[in-house]
Amino acid sequence: MANALKIGVAGLGTVGASLVRILQTRANALAVACGRPIAVTAVSARDASKDRGILMDGIAWYADPVEMAKDADIDVFVELVGGAEGAAEQSVRAALVRGLHVVTANKALLSRHGVELAKLAEEKGRLLNYEAAVAGGIPVIKTLRESLTGNNFSRIYGIMNGTCNYILTRMEREGLSFADCLKEAQRLGYAEADPSFDIEGNDTAHKLSILTTLAFGCEISADQIYLEGITNISIEDIHAAADLGYRIKLLGVAQKTESGIEQRVHPTMVPLDSVIAQVDGVTNAVALESDILGELLMVGPGAGGNATASAVLGDITDIAKSRPGAQEVPVLGRPAHLLEPYRQAEMQSHEGGYFIRLTVQDRTGVFASIATKMAENAISLESIVQHSKQPAAPDRPQTIILVTHATMESAVRKAVGAIKGEGYLIGEPQVIRIERPKG
Repeated sequence: MANALKIGVAGLGTVGASLVRILQTRANALAVACGRPIAVTAVSARDASKDRGILMDGIAWYADPVEMAKDADIDVFVELVGGAEGAAEQSVRAALVRGLHVVTANKALLSRHGVELAKLAEEKGRLLNYEAAVAGGIPVIKTLRESLTGNNFSRIYGIMNGTCNYILTRMEREGLSFADCLKEAQRLGYAEADPSFDIEGNDTAHKLSILTTLAFGCEISADQIYLEGITNISIEDIHAAADLGYRIKLLGVAQKTESGIEQRVHPTMVPLDSVIAQVDGVTNAVALESDILGELLMVGPGAGGNATASAVLGDITDIAKSRPGAQEVPVLGRPAHLLEPYRQAEMQSHEGGYFIRLTVQDRTGVFASIATKMAENAISLESIVQHSKQPAAPDRPQTIILVTHATMESAVRKAVGAIKGEGYLIGEPQVIRIERPKG
């Protein structure tokens, strides 16, 4: 096929099969839009006998994606294998060494090897596109790499994991426990059999590290992110948040400070009337704050076969439309060799402060002791209330909820540690940050 852009797809799971199906069924429309045909000429997956609902006529089959990257008659290598190492890393590297363009949806790979792969792509003069790696249905990568060039970013934050957002939404709406919501998410296919990568915050951290590099021009540093998942969020926290006028969301936040860049992933209370509080279910949202534009909030599907395939398709069509010899967009927003070393900032004060839930023995002096420990650490309290549903009794544990004004993370941790040493605390304290987004 003259002038056709020849595609090799490694990985024919839900996303890969959807992508090939779209490329085949919409071939004529894509050829018109891109000014040239796009043809899948090679694929790689483990099981060649499985019916995936795609046409295999004229498509070369490879059991090994690395072999396909090295030998197949293709112009673009699409990696949908997954994983930070092994076949995914080896095949992408082989494709770039050979001089192929690469499209990937692999945030784990990019968070681990993104800088060196970017250098390799730029040395070879090839594109490495990865829109589907972060919030698949939201064009946040393209926005940061191209549309908002010249903006100075101060903060990026968002809901970047649909599994966690689904669980928290169900807990609030139906009063279910975390465990029950997780089981339902697994039944519906929103959560894996082993959901730890999602619910412990690792998936969000990988995505955040990529956005941090694009926004602030630093090297990727996924290992220097404060990480806290949602496994400790209880229905009591959900109810207390609602009573105070908040919803709990798992946010990834990156912001620039005088001492460096702060990256954190953790459950967060956001005001009920904020836009991001309305983002429910498996939907994702990413907010960008900059000096020229102000705040931009993008909302859309973050995962799923069609949403991810759509983002991969967009990357492929960008390559099809590119002109030979034209200056390509740097993989990570600026040339990889000009990325600054990542400088980690200490956890800073947070607008709106902290929510602290304590279960304590009902005895004289507990309220006064808690207030004293807060004052000793220069923490100003917005409120301190007893939140128990039952009347106080000497043998009945009581729940005390504190909301602080803006303060330092270290001060809160020190105060909570001092309270734990007093002997009246039952179980572990719950500490949740409160953020008040602009939008």
